[in-house]
Amino acid sequence: MAVLRILLFPFSIIYGLVTGFRNQLFDWGILPSKQFRHPVIGVGNLSVGGTGKTPMIEYLVKFLKNDYGLAVLSRGYGRKSSGFMIAGTETGAIEIGDEPMQVHIKHPDILVAVCEKRVAGIENILKEDKNNQVILLDDAFQHRYVKPGLNILLSDYHNLFTRSHLMPTGDLREFRRGAIRADVLVVTKTPCVFSPLDRKIITEELAPYNIPDVFFTFIRYGKLVPITKPAREMTEVKSRIIYLLTGIANPIPLAEHLKRMCTNLHLYRFPDHHEFSVREIREVLDKYLYEFSSSKIIVTTEKDSMRLQKPELAKMIQNVPIFYIPIEVEFHKEDKKRFNNLVMNYIEKERGDNSTISPLF
Repeated sequence: MAVLRILLFPFSIIYGLVTGFRNQLFDWGILPSKQFRHPVIGVGNLSVGGTGKTPMIEYLVKFLKNDYGLAVLSRGYGRKSSGFMIAGTETGAIEIGDEPMQVHIKHPDILVAVCEKRVAGIENILKEDKNNQVILLDDAFQHRYVKPGLNILLSDYHNLFTRSHLMPTGDLREFRRGAIRADVLVVTKTPCVFSPLDRKIITEELAPYNIPDVFFTFIRYGKLVPITKPAREMTEVKSRIIYLLTGIANPIPLAEHLKRMCTNLHLYRFPDHHEFSVREIREVLDKYLYEFSSSKIIVTTEKDSMRLQKPELAKMIQNVPIFYIPIEVEFHKEDKKRFNNLVMNYIEKERGDNSTISPLF
């Protein structure tokens, strides 16, 4: 692996020059970056996947939706459509992407939309929803044609951007110094028990980037949720063997969590946002059915469960006990109130400053 990284280093230099020049064009004002006179909160990262953007979006949705007219706008990565589209009863993960579909299913009372051009997406939301008061942008840190009023950057505790390198040597989408655009940095996936010393070390490591506020979160796993009829019919979910099917960037923390629930775990790992094929699901099912045990289940992630809803896959899995495991972002006690206040203060200030003017420049 180390040799491969060395071989790929020249490509990282080329990639860095291209992305660095693009960012410089935005910094010089040659490429336009539009800021709306409307509360717009961006959530993104510097790396390729795995930092917990969707759980953070869902945290913000739960926190804000009872007080504000809310909308979520995503690019809709992996969808088979294009242009602006609002999630509805006739849309699925194929049309809008797995993550927006997940948010829509859990929060059908808010507007969830996708558009690869975020400026057009925001303008369409403001036209479609006259009651909108806040827009959340999912995975928009590199989409610099929009300048969010509050820019939230996420970084995985196990793979901080300060310790990574540009693609393809590492997994950074741009140079580390891009972090200076963030108003807030959230270090995700920390241990549940997080020591003050560890906090101090990371805070000092991030200090050169002059990010105004740094917060720390961890993952809280929920109870298994049945997807199929055999799973719903199980009165007690206790299994000696778990088959874990994932298409996420880093399934290792989830695998470690599930190992505590069984005696044997089989991990079937696919790339992030992987579109499962009939052949791949058939291979997993064959191995599951071959296992000589009456105490076995298949578990997947909430995001991956969206992609298993395709008719041809849903038919294949209908007679097998399959569950997904939900996750939530949880701030460490000393950070939650401070983070919530920061977000609320931004929204109220933005609404107060713009109470007598048009929503757009």
